Amino acid sequence: MYHGGEYDIAVIGAGHAGCEAAFAGARLGCSVALFTMNLDAIANLPCNPRIGGTSKGHLVREIDALGGEMGRVIDKTFLQSRMLNRGKGPAVHSLRAQADRRKYQEEMKKRLEQEPNIDIKQSEITKILFEDDKVKSVVTHLGAEFTVKAVIIASGTYLQGRIIIGDVFYTGGPDGMFAATKLSQCLIDQGIELMRFKTGTPARVHFDSVDTSKMEEQKGDDEIVPFSFSTKEKLENKMSCWLTYTNQKTHDIIRENIHRSPLYSGQIEGVGPRYCPSIEDKVMRFPDKERHQLFIEPTGLNTKEMYVQGMSSSLPEDVQLSFLRSVPGLENVKVMRTGYAIEYDCINPLQLKPTLEVKKISGLYGAGQFNGSSGYEEAAAQGLVAGINAARKIQGKDPVVIDRSQGYIGTLIDDLVTKGTREPYRMMTARSEYRLLLRQDNADARLTPLGYEIGLISKIRYEEFCEKQRLIEQEIKRCEATTLPPSKELNQYLEEKGETPLSTGIRLAALIRRPSVTYDDLQFADFERPVLPVDVTEQVNISIKYQGYIEKQKQQVEQFLKMESKKIPQEIDYHQIYGLRLEARQKLDQIRPESLGQASRISGVSSADLAVLMVYLSK
Repeated sequence: MYHGGEYDIAVIGAGHAGCEAAFAGARLGCSVALFTMNLDAIANLPCNPRIGGTSKGHLVREIDALGGEMGRVIDKTFLQSRMLNRGKGPAVHSLRAQADRRKYQEEMKKRLEQEPNIDIKQSEITKILFEDDKVKSVVTHLGAEFTVKAVIIASGTYLQGRIIIGDVFYTGGPDGMFAATKLSQCLIDQGIELMRFKTGTPARVHFDSVDTSKMEEQKGDDEIVPFSFSTKEKLENKMSCWLTYTNQKTHDIIRENIHRSPLYSGQIEGVGPRYCPSIEDKVMRFPDKERHQLFIEPTGLNTKEMYVQGMSSSLPEDVQLSFLRSVPGLENVKVMRTGYAIEYDCINPLQLKPTLEVKKISGLYGAGQFNGSSGYEEAAAQGLVAGINAARKIQGKDPVVIDRSQGYIGTLIDDLVTKGTREPYRMMTARSEYRLLLRQDNADARLTPLGYEIGLISKIRYEEFCEKQRLIEQEIKRCEATTLPPSKELNQYLEEKGETPLSTGIRLAALIRRPSVTYDDLQFADFERPVLPVDVTEQVNISIKYQGYIEKQKQQVEQFLKMESKKIPQEIDYHQIYGLRLEARQKLDQIRPESLGQASRISGVSSADLAVLMVYLSK
């Protein structure tokens, strides 16, 4: 073993969590060594090459509002962009972009290489060395030891990775990469509890063997909303996606071969994501469903490789080919990459603080799939938070914890470290009790001031943000003060919308609050309306139309913050508190919540236990 150098932070893994962690630590003034199994795997999209989607688009916008990189990179490298759930309320609108897989990787890698405080190293970390329950150094497979002050594990699906296809299984990482086979034991030796999870991916097929005439074309939006609040240029779609469906023949093939599935034969030990089941799981769990959606999606401008979304599988290769060719448009399909399942090690996230630092080891942080989550966006969000907190700890500053009322990032992390997870955790809008406030369109209003305070948002960008907020507030005030008189044109418009026509004047804001009326629709009758950017008018419309609901949710947040403000001493001995049930004592002692609010969300802690704890703390 030889000494390879000194760094403030070592980041293990250069997937989406590792990239954001490295950027955050470096931009906050720390020297960062970013270790990856293979330089070609940086920012890889080994499953679906897309960013965003339902609730995940919220996370990307929050990452961007805090100063992260994911939103800016996907804006530069996407193939197609769509806003999902437009037919529903703004709380569940979610951006989704199909990425040019290799260009996304190249762009992220280039930005990492240009960051002066980041050194990228292709090496497997086999050991983390500790001293007095603090991280001391990391050791590579080639015997180099690097002295560090903090370590962020962002290992994705590489830790003890095992690929499974039918009855074939072997050690490996995603996309034919090597697995990281030694770090798990090092963590176990340190008393860290690991879990075994599983995920999977579908086959990739050659586009020239796909008959799109039998499919429905899925085009992107005409007017594209960027992920990054800093993206100003007009964006354009470059490619289409295609929709087709499974059928009875597909399902029969799967049922006839289900005995060959490692899911059902016991070969797979890890727990898979309930919200992203394999095609064999879908067929067996929903026998009455006649068909399942499949999307044929491009992976890049310069490749014929297409991704079959909705058909992940670990069935044998011959079975995969057979059921693929039963689908309309795929009768003569050629498979380029066979679908597979992958098992991997991850930490039980109940061992983490809300800062994502391991409770029993100072300076050791986790992020992404290592923490039991799934998804690129969930990983990037955790990487950003871990990088921020590692840097701030080294610099002697207070940690940053985003709470549930501030963002989906807060909900994600709080769910993991407070409730834990028995399967790969996936973010969903339903997980947030404050989703009317935590919309993707207002992520900058919620988090950009914090990003500026931390030091990841530039002064120029912050001033632009402040001007946007000024315009929004100014226009809302004007709408509340402006009266529109009845007119033939206005009443005709209202009748067409199914609204009651006017007999007297009405406040512009009151008119906008009517169900079928929008701020933009009234431009013909609002002669004093100023010319404003689209993102400003969007916020004006939402703020006015949903004002009553927003105010009600703000009151709920106030109650939430009162509980969060009641801190619990970390040295408290729960076993000495009379009146707590045994289960509550065990759970509270394991998780060691930082506030009464966090304690109230622990599974196994009842309202009666909480009342006992409140009385104890008051004494």
